[in-house]
Amino acid sequence: MPFPKFLTSALVLLAAGALASCKKTDLVANNFTSNGSASPVTATYRDTAVAYAREIYLWNDQIPTSFSGASYSDINALMTGLRQYSQESGFSGPVDKWSFAVPKAEWDHVSGGTATGDFGFSVFFRSASDLRVKHVEVESPAGLAGVRRGWRVVKINGSSNISTANTDYVVQNVFQSANTTFTFAKPDNSQVTLSLNASTYREHPIIKDTVLQEGGRKIGYFAFNSFMGDSLTVLGGFRTAFSRFVSAGVNDLVVDLRYNGGGYVYMQEALANYIAPMSANGSVMMKQQFNARNSAYNETTNFHKLGALNLPRVIFIVSKSTASASELLINNLKPYMETVLVGPGATHGKPVGFFPIPVQDWYIFPVSFRTVNRNGEGNYFNGLPVNATIADGLDKDWGDPAEASLSAAINYAVNGTFRVAGRSSDAPSADGSLNAVNSRLERPGIRGTFDTRGLRH
Repeated sequence: MPFPKFLTSALVLLAAGALASCKKTDLVANNFTSNGSASPVTATYRDTAVAYAREIYLWNDQIPTSFSGASYSDINALMTGLRQYSQESGFSGPVDKWSFAVPKAEWDHVSGGTATGDFGFSVFFRSASDLRVKHVEVESPAGLAGVRRGWRVVKINGSSNISTANTDYVVQNVFQSANTTFTFAKPDNSQVTLSLNASTYREHPIIKDTVLQEGGRKIGYFAFNSFMGDSLTVLGGFRTAFSRFVSAGVNDLVVDLRYNGGGYVYMQEALANYIAPMSANGSVMMKQQFNARNSAYNETTNFHKLGALNLPRVIFIVSKSTASASELLINNLKPYMETVLVGPGATHGKPVGFFPIPVQDWYIFPVSFRTVNRNGEGNYFNGLPVNATIADGLDKDWGDPAEASLSAAINYAVNGTFRVAGRSSDAPSADGSLNAVNSRLERPGIRGTFDTRGLRH
């Protein structure tokens, strides 16, 4: 992966200083230790990671001189420890929840849209004893077996003891097992038992695009799960979907980002350019801001309109899993069109991003920049609030007009109100313990706003 050119010079100097005392023979001789403790070379690279952080961490002026790599067992622990130095005016406690490090091999898989070692589906408790399939990757073991969003999990390895009280069992067998047998109940109440084996597969961020006709209006629906993956496939998918919307003459657009945890800035730019009205062309999309030491590299990005869609409003379906580049998209469009948000609650709250910085066989990701829109709006560390609090309709598949959040979006597009009279099922759960359990069922993965100017399209 190309490294951001604008920081290369500074970081090369830092690396040279950090490694000046290491000879090539030392790197080989000290690569292993008999007692399993950190070798001198490992300690050196931890120090290098600290040096990088002192240079580009967004809150680098808060890092004390006493902060040292020697206090941490590995580079990821070091990046986690860095988070405590991120105080922001108006917020209590550190705001950085994201700085991290990951082995290069893992990042190369994830950033390219390859998942490894799981079944390719995620789950969510609708109630204490109702476990539903939340999302399925089409090329995954679950997807190839025909599993669909909305199916109910009634047995795991023959056991029907599936409840929030048994969450550890669910997590172990859905996310951490090499093979598991599941019994699912379909919407027609028929059941199917499937034995799944974990494998490697390609992820498809574009879940669904279709045109719905409701109340005399044509509504484009675009469900998008990640701003990462194969760029040619994703950007080509944008082009195909929005050409379809234009050809159909859609009156409204619903963009479903409920599980989209972010990804590449350049993919966000492309999608924003398809959604934005013609009037935004040439105007400021966003401003990327670095710490005071690197403020010379602050950058303004303008809209360069793509496609012919020209709508005054966009409706987003969101949740607390909607993060980073997804929130950036919404914030960037706000000055130019009506942005309406529906879903169970506010978005995640990550108005900052990072770059992959190579350190030995790892990439480190210290938060390095913030973004604001044309109006200077950003700092949404508490998330972007919804206009209507609507449940995630986990009993329905993607694009089903009867699904609670999509139904609310459609109703707003047609009638200007979110709820259908007499429907109480649209309200999300207020059960704090249920919500806490479901937070444990988030599918493991790397999410965020990642920028590398060498990858911009």
